[in-house]
Amino acid sequence: MILLNDRRTRRRRLGVVAAAGGLLAALLTAAPAGATPDPGDAPPAPKKISKSAQAEVREAIENGEIPAQDEVVHSDNIQHLAFVPKDVLQGTNSDLAFQGRYAFAGNYDGFRIFDISNPKAPKTVAQVLCPGSQNDISVSGDLLFLSTDSSRSDSSCTSTTQPATEKSSWEGMKVFDISDKRNPRYVAAVETACGSHTHTLVPERRNVYVYVSSYSPNATYPDCQPPHDGISVIKVPRNAPEKAKVVGFPVLFPGEGPDGGGNPGGPTNPGVSKTTGCHDITVLPSKDLAAGACMGDGILFSIKDPERPKVIDRVQDNVNFAFWHSATFNQKANKVVFTDELGGGGAATCNAEIGPDRGADGIYDVVGKGDKRKLVFRSYFKIPRHQADTENCVAHNGSLIPVKGKDLMVQAWYQGGVSVWDFTDSSNPKEIAYFDRGPLTTDTIKSGGSWSAYYYNGYIWSNEYARGFDVLKIDDRRTDPARRVHLRELNVQTQPDYFD
Repeated sequence: MILLNDRRTRRRRLGVVAAAGGLLAALLTAAPAGATPDPGDAPPAPKKISKSAQAEVREAIENGEIPAQDEVVHSDNIQHLAFVPKDVLQGTNSDLAFQGRYAFAGNYDGFRIFDISNPKAPKTVAQVLCPGSQNDISVSGDLLFLSTDSSRSDSSCTSTTQPATEKSSWEGMKVFDISDKRNPRYVAAVETACGSHTHTLVPERRNVYVYVSSYSPNATYPDCQPPHDGISVIKVPRNAPEKAKVVGFPVLFPGEGPDGGGNPGGPTNPGVSKTTGCHDITVLPSKDLAAGACMGDGILFSIKDPERPKVIDRVQDNVNFAFWHSATFNQKANKVVFTDELGGGGAATCNAEIGPDRGADGIYDVVGKGDKRKLVFRSYFKIPRHQADTENCVAHNGSLIPVKGKDLMVQAWYQGGVSVWDFTDSSNPKEIAYFDRGPLTTDTIKSGGSWSAYYYNGYIWSNEYARGFDVLKIDDRRTDPARRVHLRELNVQTQPDYFD
């Protein structure tokens, strides 16, 4: 395991911290006592369910309605090629990025690099200890980007927890040099308002722009004050990443008053999250477009000027969407799939009680041209299999499967597993393949399952929240043409033009 350590104390007012030259990289066999996850980084504590609900779970397993605890099941057109368990990084597994023959897997304790040249036997190349939720991860060229969304004592990889009410606390973006995959170097840190829950790259030849999504301001947080109704934009020079800095904070939800202009949430809209920033943004650089999933709002915006994104349209669903979580364009950019993370990813929402329209995907057509384009709702999609009341299950991260003339997607559903589905007909989406495991437990809700499931160069890769890293292969005439599409790099939130 690699520990990256910068011993200099950071002060929040510095804004940009250059770590080049001041870091010690050492190969260690165990983590130092000081490098521990933030309490807020830990998975939710298991929650007890009623005796009757426990009995129902056991009965469903006995009757074959759901797989047994940890049992693997899948459709006939899915193969489970490999599973790599967690190793020294025991935190929550999070997002994935890809470059050449490497996969980069985020973890709340840091990140792990796999050599995936043999999909049946991925090999660990490096494990970097750098705690800080949720360690959302992206790569571009020789640079790797890591989000920190928990209040830390400083920006180093040996930071400890510190209350967000303290001015000296740090949250934001970290930048690593990955020219040597076996020995990543921490080269820069940029503090951003309210930290970085997720981020999205807008790469250019000389610079990489980073759109930083964060939310939940509080008047008691010196560096996360309401209203927090926009995103931080960081500019990172490729040849001098230590000069990375925030170049703007475009307001996406203008409005008067302390709460800005986003969805007010409850009690005006009961059960809906108040918009205090964005959770995730997906960009489609070939079309100069972006889609934002922003808590209580979904937005479409132009990124012709990457430093000054411009909102084109905004939609709400105050009946069935609780928390706008992520977005995916189809290749033609005439559709957007938004996900609703009902229950925050820690609840059992894939059951008859919740139904098919909540905790689901919302499919929107993009109609019109230019700045007059509108998002028009067409339908919901949710996996057609009920899960146990001990399984956290809700729509989560996925990607396109690149097939010309079709709109196909693979998607993670936490303990609902991995689903492959077709939304070519926006009003009639349907599942065509799945992979699932039985519940982690039968007496409590214990969080686990697939956090991210992405298609890359012929295979489906899944970072499993609690267990490890899965590799799947789909054999289906509808998806087989995608095997001819090979990318040199993939950050799913920076969607490529697959057929250029």
